[in-house]
Amino acid sequence: MRITGYRTLTTHHDWGRVVGDINGVSSGSRTAVEILVLETDGGLEGISIGPHPAIERLFPVVAGGDPRAVQHLYHRMLAATFKLGHDGSTFATMGALDCALWDLKAKLADQPLWRLLGGADRFVPGYASGLDYGLDDEELVQLQQRFAERGFTSAKLKGGRQVRDDLCRLGLTREVLLQNTATPGLMLDANESWHRSQAVRHVRQLEESFDLTWIEEPVRRWDGPGHASIRAHVRAGIASGENLTSLAELRSLIVADAIDVAQVGSSWGITHFLRAGHLAHGHDLPFSPVGYTALVAHAAGVLPNFLVAEVQDLTHPVGVSLDQEIQDGGIVLGDAPGLGIEVDPARLEPLSRQAGWAVDSGPHTRPLRAGLRMVPEDDAPALTEPA
Repeated sequence: MRITGYRTLTTHHDWGRVVGDINGVSSGSRTAVEILVLETDGGLEGISIGPHPAIERLFPVVAGGDPRAVQHLYHRMLAATFKLGHDGSTFATMGALDCALWDLKAKLADQPLWRLLGGADRFVPGYASGLDYGLDDEELVQLQQRFAERGFTSAKLKGGRQVRDDLCRLGLTREVLLQNTATPGLMLDANESWHRSQAVRHVRQLEESFDLTWIEEPVRRWDGPGHASIRAHVRAGIASGENLTSLAELRSLIVADAIDVAQVGSSWGITHFLRAGHLAHGHDLPFSPVGYTALVAHAAGVLPNFLVAEVQDLTHPVGVSLDQEIQDGGIVLGDAPGLGIEVDPARLEPLSRQAGWAVDSGPHTRPLRAGLRMVPEDDAPALTEPA
């Protein structure tokens, strides 16, 4: 069997709320979703969900290849990006291709991917993460209640601007989760918005009231010494790694003794997920994926150091169904071959690229004052770029 072509489909995810973090929130409640379909000369198709903006550049690298040789094809993509590098857009495309290849490989074996990879348990433990920065207190409680009804006992909040707001929101979330456990897990994600001393001051004030499980991305993603410095001055664990696009970058954080939980972005694909997980295991670090974890969850059971998966919502993109359920505080994988993705073309609803995430005020744009706030105040008046 050989890879002969691809199709790109588009739809959207309706969150039923605005989503975002300290860097900004979405425009409205819907965000665009891309679907990649790999075609073969045998008629079988591999399906992946995720952005793939560099597909025209990378598809020729895998075209004509045998989809069963997934890791060989992954090596070829790495080699093809050797000189220019694989930044976020390129690495995301590699991840989408990689997931579609794994889907094909498992379909050829007529097995769900989690079984093909050697997993023994279909249950993947998770934590609630509602991308909740743009919600008011009442909306936050309603969201956390929906997660609690699915059995979640831990949650990660977006925060980092005002200590008083984080204290309030952490308290509200803890009260909701107490219905499921006497010891809720509470995490806070600052999304690279602090500088080192600011992070320590902020977290120490929170720790007067809460036993935080981890603080996520307190400073820039590549700042090993910065993470290590913060780690030495707070009780909470430090989690990072989701935005790193190579094993070398993750290794630099590990070598700097900078993190307690190694993370990986789900958009980077299953092969990178496995490699990063084994790298973390070699240093006795727990491992956790971030983002839309529905696809990489199939590989969770292979890793002895797998900790927990981020679950951002209780539904899937419009026109897309997955053979998995969100219940009992995690993801329960099904028995459909491959990744278990089904796409109904008649139900797909494309969304303008200018909607959702892709706005200047959204979470994908770093504010000019990020990391430059001396005290925990609201943003100063917006600065403009020099003419």
